[in-house]
Amino acid sequence: MMENPATAPAKVAAPPAQAPAPPFNFAAHVFGLNASRAQKAAYIDDHGATTYGELESRARRFAAALRRLDVHPDERILLVMLDSADLPAVFLGALYGGVVPVVVNTLLTPADYVYMLTHSRARAAVVSSALQSVVAQALAESGLENCVQIVARQPAEPEGAGHDLRVLIDAAEPAAHALATNADDIAFWLYSSGSTGKPKGTVHTHANLYWTAELYGKAILGIRETDVVFSAAKLFFAYGLGNALTFPLSVGATTVLMAERPTADAVLRRLVEHKPTVFYGVPTLYANIVASPNLPTREEVALRICTSAGEALPRQIGERFAAHFGCEILDGLGSTEMLHIFLSNRPGAVRYGTTGIPVPGYEIELRDENGRLVADGEIGDLYIKGPSSAVMYWCNREKSRATFLGEWVRSGDKYQRLADGCYVYSGRSDDMLKVSGQYVSPIEVEMVMMQHDAVLEAAVIGVDHGGLVRPCAFVVLKQGREANDELADEMKAFVKARLAPFKYPREIHFVGDLPKTATGKIQRFKLREQASQKN
Repeated sequence: MMENPATAPAKVAAPPAQAPAPPFNFAAHVFGLNASRAQKAAYIDDHGATTYGELESRARRFAAALRRLDVHPDERILLVMLDSADLPAVFLGALYGGVVPVVVNTLLTPADYVYMLTHSRARAAVVSSALQSVVAQALAESGLENCVQIVARQPAEPEGAGHDLRVLIDAAEPAAHALATNADDIAFWLYSSGSTGKPKGTVHTHANLYWTAELYGKAILGIRETDVVFSAAKLFFAYGLGNALTFPLSVGATTVLMAERPTADAVLRRLVEHKPTVFYGVPTLYANIVASPNLPTREEVALRICTSAGEALPRQIGERFAAHFGCEILDGLGSTEMLHIFLSNRPGAVRYGTTGIPVPGYEIELRDENGRLVADGEIGDLYIKGPSSAVMYWCNREKSRATFLGEWVRSGDKYQRLADGCYVYSGRSDDMLKVSGQYVSPIEVEMVMMQHDAVLEAAVIGVDHGGLVRPCAFVVLKQGREANDELADEMKAFVKARLAPFKYPREIHFVGDLPKTATGKIQRFKLREQASQKN
């Protein structure tokens, strides 16, 4: 029987041998790669399709428009934009002209944007019309006098304050040439989530985008021109930027974009309607998908491969999804500092419950608190070395020196390596619990709790009781299950029977949902605040 090219497993390619030759501008690079695909759809968003030819034209026109607005190379512009074809055009247009786009979370407060505007000294803010009032308030409060607002409106929307993005683009002639940047020139920033303090402006180069596409997008994911891809993770997230911009544009694939929040129903509608072959999600979303009453059949979708990042993917969620759709989920680990995934499962060799093995081109070390390598089976701090590492945190020497250590990057994650070389996530360094004098990984406890048939999601934290730390679990139940003391006791016994007794949660709180960042990571510090209030 012949294989269906849309669903056949991708062949894993070897990583490239050398970096791109100078000069190197990533936007010019992808436009050159797709010169023969001018009529092919690059993006399908909520308003229609944008071809590769239209994408390049709009990006080069935006580069020229920035120059007309007196925005110069190396200056920053803030992008507060929902996922639509406007965002890739603006991002690539900025790169083409040597301007530095700073892509930020669209769910923040005016105070957050004031910080980012002033910290980056942005010369322009490109804003989706739905977010205009929030950013306008931030601009007014920032005191920045030379920062212009550019509003991305849809054709039917009336004009308002600020420059209209479409008018600016239509009025400009395409920039004739890309700025002759080099691979190591600063290209763009991404802000860290800021869950433990002010967000850090993480500075990346033109080559970093290239390396993630070559080492992970092509060599591990096996993305190809015939793919239709869809990322639930938004473009402002490092994971989403690779998923929906870097990888598909590197091979000429078509990308589906969605502006609304990625609920299970919204995602499933697009899986059925647009038939993406590659889907990128996060563990919480996969859990909600397999629990959805609107789950489509295997025949209604065209998935050939999926990925997960942001948090560890529970084994049973991966197994249930794969059994239903006949499609593996490649659980992996990436970071804003490394731009995308550097530790991953492989197609055809997935071990659910692990994060897989290092992506070729990256090196991984686990070290103890004294910097010594730890043995297999022991928990250590994760360090990474690879070509997509960020340059620094902007204007934050202390944090930069603590994270970027020569060729190595300290991730802040705790991991253990199994005897077969697979890595297992143990949690963030700050989230590890010391119970009865012994370290407990909250992730390990959560993974066991997720095996209980009543549990949809679980998060474990440590609670101080008179100087002693006790594990405490917050649990979201599956639809139809009733929260009561008997169920809580049953869950405690369930964990005790599967782990060392000192690891079981002494308290269980049933909640409607877990607090998360926009990228799907559980905000355990908020759970610690809730627990302290309860006690």
